[in-house]
Amino acid sequence: NASSVKEFILLGLSENEGVQKICFVMFLFFYTIIVAGNLLIVITVISSQRLNSPMYFFLCYLSFIDICYSSVTAPKMIADFLVANKTISFVGCTAQLFGFHFFGCTEIFLLTVMAYDRYVAICRPLHYTTLMTRRTHQVCWVLVSACWAGGFLHSIVQTLLTIQLPFCGPNTINSYFCDVPPVIRLACTDIYVTEWLMASNSGLISLVVFLVLVISYMFILVTVRIRFNKGHWKALSTCAAHIMVVALIFVPCIFIYLRPFSTFPSDKHICMIYTIFSPVLNPLIYTLRNNEVKASMWKLWKSCKA
Repeated sequence: NASSVKEFILLGLSENEGVQKICFVMFLFFYTIIVAGNLLIVITVISSQRLNSPMYFFLCYLSFIDICYSSVTAPKMIADFLVANKTISFVGCTAQLFGFHFFGCTEIFLLTVMAYDRYVAICRPLHYTTLMTRRTHQVCWVLVSACWAGGFLHSIVQTLLTIQLPFCGPNTINSYFCDVPPVIRLACTDIYVTEWLMASNSGLISLVVFLVLVISYMFILVTVRIRFNKGHWKALSTCAAHIMVVALIFVPCIFIYLRPFSTFPSDKHICMIYTIFSPVLNPLIYTLRNNEVKASMWKLWKSCKA
């Protein structure tokens, strides 16, 4: 059951040198936006006294997770655009797989918590006011800790199921990073049971959480329709950004993970939606649609200039 493969070869997004140079510039630009934009949100929320509600507390952690999540895959992908030998060690591949699922699943759970926060704010406004004045930080820390614990548990399961497989022959991964579907296709054993266990773990988490989010927003829409006023409309507008992020992450995840991996070709271009484009759009969506965040950023900028 021991693996003889010590490293894997990543095919990347393209084998054309001209395309690779263009991709290097483009994705380096995207990664810079991800780090700078999300880091700006983290600094703004931490330094601003106005942004002290649970919504901004969770937004701060979402931005931090986006930085970590994209950093698992983007730097290696960008560097590989400049080299001919795109290899990654078995240990490095395992670490990348673990980090990818750890931060990805933690973000999924955090988005669920943010949806619950919006549900309480709109559908149970009196309860939300009480929650904001009593044990706010304690409740928020418990919810965030639960997200981290859930992401760690999911990632450990995925990683252990992968590394127990024997890899003794082909070592070429048709992707730009190590993920479960392209890696386990290289195992020199029957992976039918393993891939169904993994699909049940990743796919069902994505599907169940997505259904919970949809139900939450249905309650929000019904409440806004019944009790329409300016306050409810303002709260609902904050959900529009959340819905855009949810769609970008969950639809591709459900498509990729809720199925047998070995019966479908590589989906590396679809993976780019939630590994690169979603973290790029998060700071833009949450800042451009939120006047309080923009005002706090402007105040931070003026204080830095002073």
